[in-house]
Amino acid sequence: MESVMDVELRAITKANWRQCINLKPAEAQADFVAPNLFSIAQSKVEPYLLPLAIYHDAEMVGFIMYGRDPDDECYCVARLMIDEHQQARGYGWAAMIQAIKRMKAEPDCREIALSIEPQNTAAQKLYESLGFRKTGEVVEGEVVMRLRW
Repeated sequence: MESVMDVELRAITKANWRQCINLKPAEAQADFVAPNLFSIAQSKVEPYLLPLAIYHDAEMVGFIMYGRDPDDECYCVARLMIDEHQQARGYGWAAMIQAIKRMKAEPDCREIALSIEPQNTAAQKLYESLGFRKTGEVVEGEVVMRLRW
């Protein structure tokens, strides 16, 4: 397997946003993640969320969005989506490692939260492999997981 630690998180720009909104999860995952177009729009009205394209070499392979919610001062991963044609290569894991490092570098970051659809066992396994644990909380039907250190 090729090294995936060379994924790069890049800004969504005028030059790449159309490519980003054309990325799609596998059909079986479509109900687990909001479309990238929705996520980019959400970042415009919730500017604490940072939408980023995930690149491997020169190719966009996915999308991630994270930030610090000013209401509860919690750092969170709001989205992670790897294009259906790029899955099972470690890109999601590598992108999460980079996002976690960025958030941990913030002096007030003590934990990172995210939520998943209860049926999304692949996402749960990914997040557990990174140290996230279920909290017992359910928000809007999604299971909350947190990474604490």
